[in-house]
Amino acid sequence: MERSNNTTQESREPFVANDSSLQNNRVIPQLLTSVPAFNDAASYLSETTSLFTRCFMDFSEPASRGLGGQEMVTFGSAESRGSPALNTASSSGSDLAVCKASQSSVDAPLLHEGLSRTLSRKSSQSGNAATNSEDLSEGSSAQVLSRNTSPNGISIFQGLIERVRRTVRGSADDIGWLQRASHMPPVDDQTDRFVEIIDDIRHGLHGLPNSMVYLLVPGLFSNHGPLYFVNTKTSFSKMGLTCHIAKIHSEACVEKNAREIKDYIEEIYWGSRKRVLLLGHSKGGVDAAAALSMYWTDLKDKVGGLVLAQSPYGGSPIASDILREGQLGDYVNIRKLMETLICKVIKGDLLALEDLTYERRKEFLSKYHLPRELPVVSFRTEASISPAVLATLSRVAHAELPTFSTAQPATTFPVVMPLGAVMAACAQLLQIRYGEKSDGLVTCCDAEVPGSVVVRPKRKLDHAWMVYSELNDNPTEADASQVCEALLTLLVEVGQRRRHELSNKDE
Repeated sequence: MERSNNTTQESREPFVANDSSLQNNRVIPQLLTSVPAFNDAASYLSETTSLFTRCFMDFSEPASRGLGGQEMVTFGSAESRGSPALNTASSSGSDLAVCKASQSSVDAPLLHEGLSRTLSRKSSQSGNAATNSEDLSEGSSAQVLSRNTSPNGISIFQGLIERVRRTVRGSADDIGWLQRASHMPPVDDQTDRFVEIIDDIRHGLHGLPNSMVYLLVPGLFSNHGPLYFVNTKTSFSKMGLTCHIAKIHSEACVEKNAREIKDYIEEIYWGSRKRVLLLGHSKGGVDAAAALSMYWTDLKDKVGGLVLAQSPYGGSPIASDILREGQLGDYVNIRKLMETLICKVIKGDLLALEDLTYERRKEFLSKYHLPRELPVVSFRTEASISPAVLATLSRVAHAELPTFSTAQPATTFPVVMPLGAVMAACAQLLQIRYGEKSDGLVTCCDAEVPGSVVVRPKRKLDHAWMVYSELNDNPTEADASQVCEALLTLLVEVGQRRRHELSNKDE
């Protein structure tokens, strides 16, 4: 008879799932009650699900906030069998224990009072309330999901699927978004004219006027590259042109640098009474464009045009894949590494890199646009991915050996880095993953500003070539300073043509 009662007690133990009937005080459905082994299987399944959920807690937590949270409530388990105190609490109907998900900062609320009332009604209908109360305390860890468990459980797996999809897709949906936007004006390809200007410069014909001041805006990490734009500035100075390199904090955010560039332009203009032509490389082009977009009313009479050389005007897939949530940077701690490098090692701002992601570029360009009357030239290149690039070394600095005699000049030797190999590896990665050509850091389509004059050279040039010369430069090809000169010369021609068109329209 005692065995029969035990069997009856085990069969009465409920495994209650989330259902709207909890709120309506209906009879709670009893599942898996025929065979005791089902209860053990249910407990194991619940533990496995809880472990699986904790592995993806970063998705389950936001979802639980929006859906009321996933709250696991259990009746007294085997531990309560051996404890008289717990059995006493169980017989009074108050032995409900709340299981909290790991990493949760908020305790799960107690089970809804209606559940207790429903259990009491259920046991009274069976005619044996005391026996049913003991069953609840001696049962094997039956688990009850509180309100919204079913939708939240679905949302966990939906979040997992979405995370996998975003990881696999990466930046595929964002690359070239500027060109796909319907309201953006088309670009004007002037590559042929650029080639003609390069040929003239190599034959000694220079077309840059000395009535302008030329401001070179360096890109990210330029403060730690002593030779950044140095050769170009030296070449311009030899031609009698006034040329400056903007001394900005390259690891600062775009809006901060935009303000500094605006002050730089005004200082140059009021000191020389000459208009300024800007050439920005990489993030420097984004900073310069931001300055003209945000402060155009103050600068429209002081600026003659802008050249963006290899600039991620639409965003960079490398920055997005490193920093954006759900991308590769989340799995190999690249984000933490970049944060340590930028913020702690070189005392910069992580926003400097975040501002180059597609999300931040879309947000910025939705508020600020380059003025239509501003002459703009976009220069984009494609890096070589041939094996020969692995042997390429770039000259990034000079080092001096100590001397013991003042009569002898100091001996200098170049400090080189395999930047070409790094750019080739990044370009290969972008080519394989997205099928997009790039200079190693910026895809070709993201470097083209809508409505600008575009230069698309056939020569293979990586992202670092514009500012750091290679040890084995080809003497039959134009160097970086000549390319910069040709780009600014083309900008002057575009500006003259634009002013002529506007004057004809006014007439």
